[in-house]
Amino acid sequence: MLRRTSVIVWGVLLFIGWNLLLLFFLLGRPPAGGNPDPEQLTREVVKVAEEVETELENQKKLLQQIQHHRGLWQRGKMPPAVEGVTAAGDLRVEDVVLPVLVIGCDRPTIRRCLDKLLHYRPSKDLFPILVSQDCGHEETAKVIASYGDQVMHIRQPDLSDLRVPPEHRKFQGYYKIARHYRWALNQVFHTFKYQAAVIVEDDLEVAPDFFEYFRALFPLLLEDPSLWCASAWNDNGKEQMVDTKQPEALYRTDFFPGLGWMLLKATWEELEPKWPGAFWDDWMRSPAQRRGRSCVRPEVSRTMTFGRKGVSNGQFFDQHLKFIKLNDRFVPFTQQDLSYLKQEHYDLVFPERVYSAPAVRVEELQRNERAELRQVRVQYSSRDTFKAFSKALGVMDDLKSGVPRAGYRGIVSFMYRGRRVYLAPPKDWTGYDPSWS
Repeated sequence: MLRRTSVIVWGVLLFIGWNLLLLFFLLGRPPAGGNPDPEQLTREVVKVAEEVETELENQKKLLQQIQHHRGLWQRGKMPPAVEGVTAAGDLRVEDVVLPVLVIGCDRPTIRRCLDKLLHYRPSKDLFPILVSQDCGHEETAKVIASYGDQVMHIRQPDLSDLRVPPEHRKFQGYYKIARHYRWALNQVFHTFKYQAAVIVEDDLEVAPDFFEYFRALFPLLLEDPSLWCASAWNDNGKEQMVDTKQPEALYRTDFFPGLGWMLLKATWEELEPKWPGAFWDDWMRSPAQRRGRSCVRPEVSRTMTFGRKGVSNGQFFDQHLKFIKLNDRFVPFTQQDLSYLKQEHYDLVFPERVYSAPAVRVEELQRNERAELRQVRVQYSSRDTFKAFSKALGVMDDLKSGVPRAGYRGIVSFMYRGRRVYLAPPKDWTGYDPSWS
């Protein structure tokens, strides 16, 4: 702890020293053309002084944050999770310090995201909020600053354009997002030394039990190596496609959902050395990163997006994203037994439930035939039949390396006209075919 504080102090001193040297250089250099330009010189001096002041303020906030956490350590309030816990049995769930990293850029509407996080946050000490801002957008920076010490504001320092392949020039924004994620997650795990983090973007609104949800799932990630993330998002989470009477229902999924998700430091240390230059979320969905692991996702989403405009230019928002149902009922997840999500239990119970459900044809569902069956199965056997059945039933039909959105072992679970439907491959399914895309 003291070592980290010393490093930051030395960084501040070096920064001040460098800028003082620059200041003396500006004051002492001979003027171009032999005639001094007092106004230009004054502007340069003021600019340097403002930069020094800004950096001092940033370092002051960093030091305050570190001093705050050191006080918690000294009082014995900081949980083993921050010190390097290795098993869920070493901690009490109610004591876990779980930071929320908010990825921001140039949206002043980040206020909507932060207002909801602060409204529902049960504890400032247990759920510190770090807002990492890219882009250098001052209006957005002022919004973040208006929250004072309720949030920690850090800024991505490299705002330069990236060298990208000529065919990717229009994707410069995606490259900058990947760079920002890498920098921000390194701050969370290497500078602040947290052992897990929940990541949200500045256009997400959270549910009342958002913090409760992730706090309960943190021990599960520690215990089950077949899980590598927990997500607040259901890709097929439109209101008519979820059972709002069962907001407590959780599932395993082989698809990385994102949009409000948690990972462990150990997972980041695995991913960071090979982090991609762009399109990081699709990269996460490739077999080389997933390595057969799954995420947890809810029946009813714990986040919703209000950001229609972004680097994707509103892609999917009007047709899909704006219809996602945000959970509005608090579920006390930390008081529930979530061991059913562990692979050894889930892989016994879930396939049995799916393949014991009566098989029906898509046309029967569309005509609402056999309405007495409350759980049914629609079987697909190829990429084309999966896509055709998905479109017919309103399910997201895209695949990433063969994995359907919200799918587990090829099975997608959703509601259709008030009954549970499992869109599933044959029972003898042997694995995903990466050529399905």
